[in-house]
Amino acid sequence: MDTPSLYALFYMDRSLHKAEYEKRFQNPETIHLDFTIDKHPAFFLPTIDFYKKAFSIERADNEINQLCNMLPPLAIHQFALRCLIDEIVLTNNIEGVHSTRKEITEILTDLSENTKARRFYGLVNKYRMLISNDEIPINSCQDIRKIYDDLFLDEIEAENKPDGMIFRKGRVSVYSPTGKEFHYGLVPESTIIEAMEKALAILHDEKIELLFRVSVFHYLFGYIHPFYDGNGRTSRFISSYILSKQYNHIISYRIAYAIKENIGKYSEAFKICNHSNNMGDLTPFIDMFLTVIDISMTNLRKSLESRIQRLEHYRLIISQLPGGSDSKIVPLYDLFIQAALFSDYGISATECCDTAEISRNTFFNRMKQIPDQLIIKRNQGRSVFYSLNLKEVDENY
Repeated sequence: MDTPSLYALFYMDRSLHKAEYEKRFQNPETIHLDFTIDKHPAFFLPTIDFYKKAFSIERADNEINQLCNMLPPLAIHQFALRCLIDEIVLTNNIEGVHSTRKEITEILTDLSENTKARRFYGLVNKYRMLISNDEIPINSCQDIRKIYDDLFLDEIEAENKPDGMIFRKGRVSVYSPTGKEFHYGLVPESTIIEAMEKALAILHDEKIELLFRVSVFHYLFGYIHPFYDGNGRTSRFISSYILSKQYNHIISYRIAYAIKENIGKYSEAFKICNHSNNMGDLTPFIDMFLTVIDISMTNLRKSLESRIQRLEHYRLIISQLPGGSDSKIVPLYDLFIQAALFSDYGISATECCDTAEISRNTFFNRMKQIPDQLIIKRNQGRSVFYSLNLKEVDENY
């Protein structure tokens, strides 16, 4: 954002600060919000840069959809799951909650009653719903609480569980990544509920561009801070869900990654907009959040382009591999290549059989024609997952 924030102008020139506030607040293009930030009416002024970023996001989404159309459905599904695992690990990491890819993968491959008691089950299951395009209501405070409960209520320490009718009753502070306190969540609960209802009204106000209101709601959720713990992960999930309805669903698993990569700017934008000297202007945060979404889209497009190029490269090499001239073996090689490039853990025998439309006996008989050194096997729970050893292929074929 090239234009300095009102927060910065206050320290540069106080007379200019007041004049600039009036200029921005009274601008006919300014969008005024039914919300108060530290006693100041909230607003934002959509800049040309906002619309440039929105256009860039739309264009990247179209390109991502075109790239996905070039891929087998299984590869898209595998890549979505891979991104989902990244997203869950990173959204936990941002809040200082340790989780591993192995831990998340084990739950993801067995979302049954058997794993329901495991840590992160709710979080994994909720994100998994984005792939299946399930509808999740986000219309009321009760809906927000339902999302929170589904995500991780069972994992929150007893002293940090919501103790009000819907949200928290007590006070809570917000800290920067360096541990410095910079914001107090709203109190009492009646104020939290009123503020959340206003934030939800803004989120659903179709007179405002979707990307802008998602950004505003993400900020307001952090400002309200309705829970003692889990606010960041809840707001990131909601942002991901809404974006998944408007854009290619894979982008919904890239938000935490982009935030993590830009965590300093992310925290600074929160701090600026929270400060009284910024006079309720949410423009800096929206600008930052649009940048995060734009970066997510760009990185996703580049990642898909790279994988598609490599997929085409390895498909051309299949004929040089042992058994690669056999039309019955080629489909297995192709599935193992896809698994190596798009999946986080590989493809199971069951998935291979279903996709190739063969029996398990046929699958294992055909596997005998592929040398062991060309296959990577990973045990995950009770299943074995397979992928092609691309390093071996690169070195010897």
